[in-house]
Amino acid sequence: MTDATALPGQPRGGVLSGPATARAVNVLAPNPSAMTLDGTNTWILSEPDSGLAVVVDPGPLDDGHLRRVVATAEQAGKRVALTLLTHGHPDHAEGAARFAELTGTKVRALDPALRLGDEGLAAGDVVTVGGLELRVVPAPGHTADSLCFHLPADQAVLTGDTVLGRGTTVVAHPDGRLGDYLDTLRRLRSLTVDDGVHTVLPGHGPVLDDAQGAVEYYLAHRAHRLAQVETAVEDGHRTPAEVVAHVYADVDRSLWPAAELSVRAQLEYLKEHGII
Repeated sequence: MTDATALPGQPRGGVLSGPATARAVNVLAPNPSAMTLDGTNTWILSEPDSGLAVVVDPGPLDDGHLRRVVATAEQAGKRVALTLLTHGHPDHAEGAARFAELTGTKVRALDPALRLGDEGLAAGDVVTVGGLELRVVPAPGHTADSLCFHLPADQAVLTGDTVLGRGTTVVAHPDGRLGDYLDTLRRLRSLTVDDGVHTVLPGHGPVLDDAQGAVEYYLAHRAHRLAQVETAVEDGHRTPAEVVAHVYADVDRSLWPAAELSVRAQLEYLKEHGII
């Protein structure tokens, strides 16, 4: 077996659902797959002594899961007062409208099409509910509408699909752009260095207890893949499919369509910077 402390970000072992920090509880959605790992992490956030909670990413349109989220909050003496979205991919956001019906909450997101209510979310916003404070961190790259949420009281950051608890994420070209994603990773690294963030609460996979290590790994991984793509092009692999077959030969073929999105983003980045 591999020691978890030797893995990037120091992922926690054990059951994913349940308390993760003093203010964060995960309810794992029943939608495991190669892309979603164990399933979508739906986060319930609340001050310990408050009766109000915020839910981040209700997840897929699965009524049983959505009701479990409500029940988990209620069993802890909490009422869900607000719903937030890290981004609009269905495994995170498809259940948001139904969840809003169940809880009577507004849904706040960067993308106006995903909102229920007048308020959206923007970089620099501070969301406060029942004494809980969440700072909105812009995180374009995986998608254009991606956000992270800084939970300063727990020295934690909720990363959606920007940083996963296991493996690496997709830059979902053309909506996602590699240059934006690299800027986002550097922004997250600043949170770990300047703001003391040490815990990653991801959208999929286990909690990471070494946020800086995880972000540094992601940055190094992207640099390595970019160099591989550049070399592949120099060796005559011109199309995204050809580059994927060459660079991602060690990756499960079921993931190649997703890998091709990242390759397209990398090729675009290399062209924009005059490298190829």
